[in-house]
Amino acid sequence: MLNNAEPVTGLSVSGVMGWTTTVANGSFGLGSDEPVGVVMDRWAELQSDLLAIGAHRLASAHQVHHNLVSHHAGGWKGWLRQRGVDGHVSDVAGTALAVTVADCTPVFIAHPQGVGLLHAGWRGAAAHILKHGLEAMLSFGAVADECEIHLGPSICVNCYEVGPEVLSAVTGLPAFGKGHLDVRRVLAEQAYALGVREIDVSNWCTRCGGGKFFSHRGGDAGRQLGVIAYGQSRQAEDPKSRKAEKLHSRIA
Repeated sequence: MLNNAEPVTGLSVSGVMGWTTTVANGSFGLGSDEPVGVVMDRWAELQSDLLAIGAHRLASAHQVHHNLVSHHAGGWKGWLRQRGVDGHVSDVAGTALAVTVADCTPVFIAHPQGVGLLHAGWRGAAAHILKHGLEAMLSFGAVADECEIHLGPSICVNCYEVGPEVLSAVTGLPAFGKGHLDVRRVLAEQAYALGVREIDVSNWCTRCGGGKFFSHRGGDAGRQLGVIAYGQSRQAEDPKSRKAEKLHSRIA
C-alpha cells in the first residue's frame, strides 16, 4: 500500500512517517456503495503495514467538518473509530492517526514529543481547527515553534470557487460575490500566526491532479486517507538541537 501513496515531505522528526493514499490504493470511505468487505480489506492492509513499522494503534473518526481534536493515550491496540472528531494527537510511540479527505486538507504535525493529524476544509479553517490541534499538542509539551507542519494534497485555489458566505466565514471580512479560496494558504497563515515556522505545502491538487486523488468537487465518491505514524523506533531528541542541525544544513 505504501508504494502507491504520496509521501509527506518536510517532517524531519525521528521515527515519524506520513503519507496520503491515492486512487491506486482504493477508497477508504465507509459511506460509499462499495462492498463493505472490499473497503474493510483495505483498512486491514493498512493496519498490517502500520504494524510493520511499529505502530499497533490506529485512531480515526467519522468527521463533521468542525474543530474537535482527540488526544490518544496508550493502553490499547487495534483500530479506534470515533464519531464527531476532525483531529487527532498522540504522544505515545506506536500510534498512527488517520483522516479521510477528498478535497479537504490533511494537516500533518510532527514534534519530538508527539504527532497530530487534522482534517481541514473551509469549515475547519473557519473554526480554527489548527489552533485547537496545536493546543492539544501543547498539553504534552509540543510547543508551536518547535512543530513541523505539512499541508497535504487538497483542492487548489484555481479549482475552488466558493460563495461570499464561505469567503466571509473563512476570512472574517465582508464578501459580495463568488471568489476563489486557497484553503492551504489560509491554514499556512494561521499556523505562522500561532508560531509555527516549519511549514511545508504539497503541490498536488486533488481536483486537477490528473486523477491521482479522489475529488469531491470532481464528482468522486471515494476518499483517500492521510496517515501519520509515530513509530516504536522513535528516539527521544531535543527539538532545539534539531533546529540547530537544520539551520546548519541550510548554511552549508
